[in-house]
Amino acid sequence: MAGSPRVGVLALQGDVREHARVLEGLGAAVTLVRRPEELAEVDGLVLPGGESTVIEKLARAFGLAEPVRTAIAEGMPVYGTCAGLILLADTVLDGAEDQQSFGGLDVVVRRNAFGRQTESFETSLEIEGFDAPVDATFIRAPLIDSVGPRARAIGSLPDGGVVAVEQGVLLGTSFHPEVAGEDRFHRRFLAHVRAR
Repeated sequence: MAGSPRVGVLALQGDVREHARVLEGLGAAVTLVRRPEELAEVDGLVLPGGESTVIEKLARAFGLAEPVRTAIAEGMPVYGTCAGLILLADTVLDGAEDQQSFGGLDVVVRRNAFGRQTESFETSLEIEGFDAPVDATFIRAPLIDSVGPRARAIGSLPDGGVVAVEQGVLLGTSFHPEVAGEDRFHRRFLAHVRAR
């Protein structure tokens, strides 16, 4: 698709197809990124939900970890959901012993803050810049413990727990908007890609 934003979905594990479907529905040309040369072809990247420790280990095994870190540091727009938010965070609490993140997002994130899979839940959230609430699905989700000065909270639970943040061209949510067919975060991400 000529003129379409070229975006990638990190396709090592997790809900890759769901993100690709939303992005293609919004007119983006989507590449499933499994190798550094595929990352080099895209102008933005989605880090999907899944198992953050598995995704991170596979990224190292496939030689993608450092290229992703470099792309983020050089200003590539990135959207991370759930495990993707963990991977994007500068600091991860309760991580596996050797777990590393790609970093870039000035937040402290706590893994599995809401408990096990059986304690997954859905709720409605107000998000800064959206004209109507978001239906948010939380599945073994992380919680943003603190937001540093470079980032800002754009969505919180009623108890004040931060679950959505933005920092320049970086966007992160604790929940899975793609599960509920919510596309406004992907639209926001694509706006960053187009503006870059």
